Amino acid sequence: MFTPLRRLRRSVRGGRSDAPGPAIDALGRIGLVSYGIVHVVVAWLAVKIALGSPGAQADAQGAVAEIAGSGAGAVGLVVIAVGLVAFAVWQLAAASLGFRWVSGGERRRKRVGAVAKAIAMLGLAGVTTAFLVSGRRSGDRGMRDVVADLLRLPAGRLLVLLGGVAIVVVAITMTYTGVRRTFMGDLDLRRVPRALRLPLEVVGAVGHLARALALAVVGVLVGTAAVLSDADRAGGLDAALRTLAETPLGPVLLVVVALGFGAFGLYCAADAALRRA
Repeated sequence: MFTPLRRLRRSVRGGRSDAPGPAIDALGRIGLVSYGIVHVVVAWLAVKIALGSPGAQADAQGAVAEIAGSGAGAVGLVVIAVGLVAFAVWQLAAASLGFRWVSGGERRRKRVGAVAKAIAMLGLAGVTTAFLVSGRRSGDRGMRDVVADLLRLPAGRLLVLLGGVAIVVVAITMTYTGVRRTFMGDLDLRRVPRALRLPLEVVGAVGHLARALALAVVGVLVGTAAVLSDADRAGGLDAALRTLAETPLGPVLLVVVALGFGAFGLYCAADAALRRA
């Protein structure tokens, strides 16, 4: 009798998806599309902020609320949550035994990246589930509450500072991914016409770089909260985008970043269709 780990080994050697089974593969691809939809909605909310809409919340919580208020409703959110969890399982399996088409340092980087993706997917699934259960939208307030709790600990400021540094490091690795375009290695390009490969590469690169910029701002906000011992200085994605809106380039920069988030959403749809299997 095969254990799940042995089944996955056999699946990988057989050239099939890194996902542990066809059901996880199918649901995981739905999760990837859902992840892309959330980014497109965040992009739209960021544009609304740039245009002066005071009530828009440009983060995962705001996007989930926007989707819930659309025709998708609760059923759509359930599908999104299930798909996100399935893709997280897929990525955890890939982190253990996947990415056999590369070797050495590249394989290790991809496996570490798979763990990071799994964490991001599970986090968004948690946001979606929380909204389904209670309609709760924590956003920046939730981030500030976490930072405030950490600051009360004996080494709280150091812990928060390390958290901010870790977020910036993730942003740097995301920048590397966008600049080096290593994400293209996850796709089966044999199924893509040559004329579409460059546009796909550009969309993916722009999307990764836009997310890296926003994440770096989140890291800086968390680090500032640690240095000043002020939890109100921290914030999530919504606070990061509003911070960008307050720079000299203001709304123009926010719209550019929003377009990048939209580009990442499109890339996620392509990733769902073309991810190596």
